[in-house]
Amino acid sequence: MAKIVVGIGGGIAAYKVATVVSKLVQANHDLHIAMTHGAEHFVGHSTFTALCNRPPVCSTYDPRFPLGAHIELADGADLLVIAPATARILASCAGGSADDLLATLYLSCKCPVLLAPAMSSPMWDKPAVQRNAKQLRADGVHFVGPESGWLSCRKMGTGRMSEPEALLAEVQTLLPS
Repeated sequence: MAKIVVGIGGGIAAYKVATVVSKLVQANHDLHIAMTHGAEHFVGHSTFTALCNRPPVCSTYDPRFPLGAHIELADGADLLVIAPATARILASCAGGSADDLLATLYLSCKCPVLLAPAMSSPMWDKPAVQRNAKQLRADGVHFVGPESGWLSCRKMGTGRMSEPEALLAEVQTLLPS
């Protein structure tokens, strides 16, 4: 059983993460959920509380974690998955900015990190976003997606978060044997 921390960013693709979490729980992994405030606009706490049998963490200052949520969640983690990884999350992680729970968690983790980017095509294509993705890859971060297809902005393009099955397949390759 692996300890997997799933960070959920604030994007419409956050709804796909519930399927990923459910499948990982069914595989007997120890799941911990960290959500940005933006994610709370797209998915509810009760969904992940029901799936993981514990409420998600939404604040760096959550009183359940006297040492700090980022420290205690990172401790002993086998994998950190951030999905959807928004342009803001990519920028924070690439720049080493500890400006919210997910970015601070990223900086605290010693385990492999998997990012599943999701954003509009114009955002994904921006040189700044591409620089951040390149830097994160150079730092050893693993990526799944983004894919091309129908986006929530009602246009076709690259920026669609990979489907749950693709995320799950990549998770399996990154977990310790």
